[in-house]
Amino acid sequence: MAIDLSIVELHPPRLQFGGASAHSDPKAGLVAAGPFDLRFGSARKDHVHVGIIGPAEQVAAARRWLERCGGEIPVLGETSLLRRAFPGFPNAFHKTLIAPDQSSIALSSGTNDDLAHALQGDAYTAFQRVVDLYADAHARLAARDLNRPDIVLMCIPEDVFDKVGAVERKTSDDERKRAKAIGRARASSQLDLFDMLDEVEQTSEDFLKRDLRHALKARALRNRLPIQLVTDALLDDSARNQDPATRAWNFSVGLYYKAGGVPWRLPPTGPDTCFVGISFHHFRTTQRAIVRSSLAQAFSSDGEGFAIRGQGVPVEPDQGRNVHLSEDQAFELARDVLAEYELRTGGAPLRVVLHKTSYFDAAERAGFAEALKDIPIVSTVTLVPSLFRLLRYGAYPPKVGTVCTINAARSFLFTSGFMPELGTYPGPHVPQPFEVRCLGPEASIAAAQDVLNLTRMNWNTADIRGKWPVSLSFARRVGGILDEYGDDDLVETSFRYFV
Repeated sequence: MAIDLSIVELHPPRLQFGGASAHSDPKAGLVAAGPFDLRFGSARKDHVHVGIIGPAEQVAAARRWLERCGGEIPVLGETSLLRRAFPGFPNAFHKTLIAPDQSSIALSSGTNDDLAHALQGDAYTAFQRVVDLYADAHARLAARDLNRPDIVLMCIPEDVFDKVGAVERKTSDDERKRAKAIGRARASSQLDLFDMLDEVEQTSEDFLKRDLRHALKARALRNRLPIQLVTDALLDDSARNQDPATRAWNFSVGLYYKAGGVPWRLPPTGPDTCFVGISFHHFRTTQRAIVRSSLAQAFSSDGEGFAIRGQGVPVEPDQGRNVHLSEDQAFELARDVLAEYELRTGGAPLRVVLHKTSYFDAAERAGFAEALKDIPIVSTVTLVPSLFRLLRYGAYPPKVGTVCTINAARSFLFTSGFMPELGTYPGPHVPQPFEVRCLGPEASIAAAQDVLNLTRMNWNTADIRGKWPVSLSFARRVGGILDEYGDDDLVETSFRYFV
């Protein structure tokens, strides 16, 4: 049987910044035109107020790092398109960083070391004491009416991470059985050694452990004050850490976004769109019952993101990856997403695109269709990491944005590969594409372009390399934070609290 192959190379996403020019590389765009929110004019503050919490010596080191980010940081060694000098926070973001002494809280001193006391005893008990210690200090900063920080740096020493970065839960027999079931389901769905699903889906290790990052972010969510964790990997110039310029770029973009800024956005080339990633995670209710909850990560066309937790999905014995919502659950989740979108943007979207890593069954399609019946354009897109490979002549793999369609029926999108913007392929393995399966009025090429565009909308880093669309890339992390948050209603849904 003849096989018909069609190859299309999508246009690299052209991101909008503060000036009129568009760029595909966030670093180049910020240097040339500043952040997108320069367009907001007088509504924009001229500084970012940073709070700092941690042991006294690390607070001092974080303050020195902020001062260092205020100026240019050259690249160590040869400059390349991938490794760019950091121009200084004021030059890149047109704001200054301020960290007043009164916005810093030291958890240790020469006469009193609360952090050392919290670390005493077994790891699980110490974990909770450490979380409470940082969270209580954070709550003091969050409670201020005046001089309230925009963001707080949580400085975590290496010895704290070594002991309580991740601790074993006190689990029941049922929970241990559930973890084994998750492991079996994942083993049966493994595609190869470099399976990309590991990056976004919950693992049995996630289920059996508590994670310090997730616990602190959950407490910050309750206090409605974003945080950024700071470790020695950021503060120290050592051979095992990234070079200082790269660290400054990634740190500064994440800090700027979490503090309320808009670093860049996609150009408005079509109707107002809400992109929604649907995933599932386990969490424990206050009654220690285990449910599998649906999760929606939603993003408007301008990049504003939020997270909505849906209803619990019954956990069946030996349940695999293909978890599905009932018709009513799909309806409720889509309705909640629309309500939050309208609250944030002032109106309903004209287009909704739903992303998932497993297929949409008939009940889900019916529920979503009913909830979204007043939306002119609705598409459901399944992204499945594939064993398909494509080779090209020359030293490099296919370009990022290459779409290969087989027999006009199956389309494969490469979100990693050769990057003309960098002049190289910045990866260690043969690129693994997604199979893009689209149901709705739009073609698979349009769906693939959306996915490619959304890989550049990770405002937690300046790195141009992104394999997953932002609608799905943080599912594992968001699920972990919501597990630590518990089953209370969310006081805040903004994505700034989850990245």
